[in-house]
Amino acid sequence: MLNDEVKEFIKSEKIIAVIRADLKQELFFKAVHALFEGGIRCIEITMTTPGALTIIESLKKEWKGKEILIGTGTVLDTTTCRLAILAGTDFIVTPTLLPEVISTAKNYGVVSMCGGFTPTELFRAWQSGADFVKLFPASVGGPEYIKAVLGPLPHLPIVPTGGIHHENARKFLEAGAVALGVGGNLANKNLLASENYKLITETAQLYKSAIS
Repeated sequence: MLNDEVKEFIKSEKIIAVIRADLKQELFFKAVHALFEGGIRCIEITMTTPGALTIIESLKKEWKGKEILIGTGTVLDTTTCRLAILAGTDFIVTPTLLPEVISTAKNYGVVSMCGGFTPTELFRAWQSGADFVKLFPASVGGPEYIKAVLGPLPHLPIVPTGGIHHENARKFLEAGAVALGVGGNLANKNLLASENYKLITETAQLYKSAIS
């Protein structure tokens, strides 16, 4: 997909499943299949995952031509950003305000999401060229905080992450979020380690139903 297509795809799908775990590579493939079956089409593999770049590259090859995005999270420097782009990542996510990483992604024509929490950080993330601004942790403040930030800054494309579950997902979207980053409440380490893919699929379906 082209840059604009990736952005629109994220906005239309609304849920990004964040996978952060120390598992065998083949288990990631099965987890992504389980999420896909549950209706999740945007996946983020964090760089805190051992062998993340190899996993991302392999997933991109496996899902080539399919309507699914594989992104890279917890990108902390420009070198990692470039390596992720070479691995074929569809989007880059930083956990904090890192304009240099966003600039690198922009130079390569790759969609980026820059982290922040305060209104100043979120505005600077957007000002640095980020396509989305990641509000983390979203559990602090909740939907009301997003609504308050968007009051004076309505143009910010906020993607809250952290503490989002299927029971409050819609509230975050109604508060003005353009998409949601969902980690442990969707594909947590225990489910992945126990290979409970059926429950992962069912949980994904719960999220999709909650926001439809």
